[in-house]
Amino acid sequence: MDIRAVAFDVNGTLIRILADDGEERIFRAAAHFLTYQGVDLHRYEVRDLYFQIMKEQLRASQEDYPEFDAVGVWREIIHGHMTDFTRALPAGKLEQMPVFLAEMSRGISRRRLGLYPHVREVLDVLRERYPLAIITDAQSVYAPGELHKVGLLGYFDPIVVSGDHGYRKPDRRLFQFALDGMGVPAVNTLYVGNDMHRDIYGAREAGLKTVMFNSDQGAKTYRDCVPDYTITDFRDLLTILGLPASFGAR
Repeated sequence: MDIRAVAFDVNGTLIRILADDGEERIFRAAAHFLTYQGVDLHRYEVRDLYFQIMKEQLRASQEDYPEFDAVGVWREIIHGHMTDFTRALPAGKLEQMPVFLAEMSRGISRRRLGLYPHVREVLDVLRERYPLAIITDAQSVYAPGELHKVGLLGYFDPIVVSGDHGYRKPDRRLFQFALDGMGVPAVNTLYVGNDMHRDIYGAREAGLKTVMFNSDQGAKTYRDCVPDYTITDFRDLLTILGLPASFGAR
């Protein structure tokens, strides 16, 4: 293989994450916060509105693989239930409230956030030799902060987030954004992901070489899709690329 760039999925590939978007504490905290902004909703009403608006967003989309907009959901909840008290708040505060609620909700829902073994050491080797990119199904209010928390934000350019575009993987356009950002053809790019449909199938349809990281998350089969390589230890990515692993016992 003539590999000149490497792109990655995030959750389930680089980051081991567990989040519960239906966690009751999210909507209790949101309802309490909204009380101080002049919006009077019970936590169950907030929860029902949140998922109702999310589903409406997805149904209204013309995309094959639609993505929702978390900030837009919270904005609609606020705008649909604001009072004169809410309208009198400073414009800057009104503008930032949906962002704050989206970030707060993610923080409350998150139960685990950390790197898979050897991810950082492998990326340290790769970034000296290749442009690195991210292609992730996520929200922009989540992904950068989570990458920063685990110390990976500075490794990648570009970072392609589905929430910025209104559609998710396996849509090939997301992969093309990363290829364009790195300036490398698909045939010379290796993509590493953990989901056979969204990652491996999507990357193959876009013309990239693929590595399936068989982690504890993600779909393991999709139709007759087969990756170019499968790994269970992140260090094996260096072997695939013909690079020495000078760290850690095997």
